[in-house]
Amino acid sequence: MMNIMNKKWYLPVIAFLIIGLAGCGSMQKTGDELVADSRDAKSAIEQDYPQFADLFETSAGYAIFPNVGKGAYIIGGSSGNGTVYENGNMIGYANLKELDVGLQAGGKAFVEVLFFENQQALEEFKRGTYELGANASAVILEEGISRDVDFQDGVAVLTMPKAGAMAGISVGGQRFDFHPAE
Repeated sequence: MMNIMNKKWYLPVIAFLIIGLAGCGSMQKTGDELVADSRDAKSAIEQDYPQFADLFETSAGYAIFPNVGKGAYIIGGSSGNGTVYENGNMIGYANLKELDVGLQAGGKAFVEVLFFENQQALEEFKRGTYELGANASAVILEEGISRDVDFQDGVAVLTMPKAGAMAGISVGGQRFDFHPAE
């Protein structure tokens, strides 16, 4: 009886992850589409949340992930592609991956922006593989709510919900790969 219960729980989780991860791969954008989506996400943040607009100018650089998808049923995962900017100029592309376990269910789409407080933080990101630690937190942009952005280890994270239903968005444990533009 216990073995059957374990299989009943295990199989839906595996099926959900396979469907979810397959869907993330099919949503990848070409370079031009990704740049346009990033530009649109930046404009939306500047227009809807003007208190954060100056971060695009005052930071050493930033990475915009305009279409991050997160799905979870006990085991969760996030995936997204983005563009990276230094002094306002696009310098490359990055991808985001996250896998976590916990009491969670649902799916969500959101924009995520990493702001690099100084050149050292940006250079660390540009080395190729970068990880946000488990203590990282994000300012979740919500209508009518103003919050201060705190840089932790030279990086601040903003997220802007787009669609879906999920209890929350975690950013700790995310992994990023950077690829310079050609």
